[in-house]
Amino acid sequence: MAKQKTDPNYKVVAENRRARFDYAIERDLECGIMLEGSEVKSMRVGGTNIAESYATVDDGELWLVNSYIAPYEQAKMFKHEERRRRKLLVSRKELSDLWNATQRKGMTLVPLVLYFNHRGRAKIKIGIAKGKKNHDKRETQAKRDWSRQKQRLLKDHG
Repeated sequence: MAKQKTDPNYKVVAENRRARFDYAIERDLECGIMLEGSEVKSMRVGGTNIAESYATVDDGELWLVNSYIAPYEQAKMFKHEERRRRKLLVSRKELSDLWNATQRKGMTLVPLVLYFNHRGRAKIKIGIAKGKKNHDKRETQAKRDWSRQKQRLLKDHG
């Protein structure tokens, strides 16, 4: 991880911070994403949101639905659709595992982070997750509050 922070090509574009609060993420998977040229340029500038999006398996393909990439102002003729479905690239084995998780086990595919890797390629990390109940969310919040309070006490009296 430390190497990625110093790499000039590595850049986090969008992060779904709410996902870890709303879902219990069992494992995650790195996927490629098919984008148009104006989408890539817009992502490098900023204005991308994956908070309301999700991934789904349709007709043997993995799709990212409802993700937002802001329009790129310099692209006059070749503008992209802001909230179109984008194809995600995974191996056949991973695709069958994802299909089994969603159809048989009732899991959800949640995008966690959209970034450019060290080679400058756009990647998305998908979490295979189960929705949390309200009492689980409260428990997570209580743990987070306690750890914050503990750090504060250690800092003050340490």
